[in-house]
This record gives sequence, C-alpha cells and structure tokens, in this order.
Amino acid sequence: MQKYKTEMFATAFSRRLFIVLASAAAVILIAGTYLLTAHTFLRYTIPGYPNQSTKEAAIDNLLKIDSLERVIETWAFQIANIQRVVTGMDPLQLDTASTRARKEAASDTIAYAKEDSLLRAMIKNEERFTLSKGRRSITQIEGTHFYPPVKGVITQEYNPAADHPYIDIASATNTTVCATLDGTVISAGWNDDTGYTIYIQHPNDIISVYKHTEKLLVKTGNKVTAGSPIALVGSAGSPSTNVYLHFELWHKGEAINPAQYITF
Repeated sequence: MQKYKTEMFATAFSRRLFIVLASAAAVILIAGTYLLTAHTFLRYTIPGYPNQSTKEAAIDNLLKIDSLERVIETWAFQIANIQRVVTGMDPLQLDTASTRARKEAASDTIAYAKEDSLLRAMIKNEERFTLSKGRRSITQIEGTHFYPPVKGVITQEYNPAADHPYIDIASATNTTVCATLDGTVISAGWNDDTGYTIYIQHPNDIISVYKHTEKLLVKTGNKVTAGSPIALVGSAGSPSTNVYLHFELWHKGEAINPAQYITF
C-alpha cells in the first residue's frame, strides 16, 4: 500500500516539474536571444537593422539635403532680385545674418509666379477664343503642318468681305512654288485670266490653289508631297502685272485664311 502511494507521488511530481522546467527554459531562451541580438554584433544580421555605414549614409544625405535647400533658396533669391530690377524695384541685399531678405525674396517669387500663371491663363483663354473664332471651319485639323508654298511678302491679305478670299505673295521671278501638303493634283493647266493654275486635293477635305505661275512642274493626276516643287513664280494671266503667287486654301468648300496656319 505504501509502495503504491510513492509511485503516485513520483508521477505527479515529475509532470509538474516538467512544466516548470519547460517554462523556465522558454523564458531563458527568449531572454538570451534578446540579450544576444540587442547587445552584441548579432543585431546587425537582422534584415533592415541599421549599421554604422547606414547611419553615416543617412547623416550624409541629411547634409546634402540641407545644402540643396540652401542652393535652391539662393537661386530663388537671385531670380526674385532679377524680377525686381526688371520691374524697376531696388534689389534686396543678401544678408547671411538675417533671413528676412530671403523670405521676402521667396514671397516675391511666389507672387510673380502667381501673376505669371494668371497671365498665361488669360492669354491662353484669349488665344482659344481667337482660334475658335478665326479657325472655326478647320478645328478638326488643328496641328496640321502646312509647308509655305513660296517665301515672300504678302502684298494683299485675306479679306472675304472685299471679295478677296485668298492672299497674294510677292516673290522673285522663277522662284519655286511648293505643295503646301501631301495630296493629288486634280487640275493643272492654263487659264487666260489666272495663267498657269494648279489645284491640289489634300486629306481632310482641304484644297490648295496656286495661280499666276509662269511654268508648271506637275500634271493632273500627279501625287505630290509637302514641300515638293509644282511650279515657278511668274506674272502669267491678263489681270497680273506683278510677279507674285495667288494662293488659296479651302476646307469643305469654305475659304480659310492661309496666313493663320502658314509662316511666309
């Protein structure tokens, strides 16, 4: 009977002891791991843990950022001074012992930037209104690059109200006349009133017309590219007395002002 009690006590004691020892071992293991990784070189093996080189790099980056901020601040001060001089104001003096001047310069730069932005917006709005008013019939081909048919001086401007929906460009005799866009020659021949005359059909329902030329370099049906020679400037045709090119530009049956799209 006594032997049975001894075995029961030994079994209970061993299980309780095992739990205590396991808990103590876990605590010791966690504490030891923390001490090793926090106070020895092993902490540098942890991914993302900053070592001495990363700390030095961070300090170096902070110094560089501070230097760049000072450079940008100086540039802003100089730009503001230039703007003050241009507008007739006295330039500010750069005083390293005081930041008042630099703050004032920076505020001036911001003010000028706002004024410049408002001016740009106003001009852009006016230009958009002008374009929509003057190029209403050609808005679908905005951005098209028109090659100048001839270099010269516009002697008579586009004026539909005066029955002149085209322009006259004065140039030297035998100056080459070029196609303003890629296209197909739909007519090239002689006319008693307009001399040698060329009509070219272009994409997007555009037609260009060249009159009073002295000599044709293309025939009806020819394919042309922008800038390719098509005729020579002259004074052919009964109404013509001077050497010039009569140039027309049409879009969907409506005459448009070539000077709004081409630099002569």
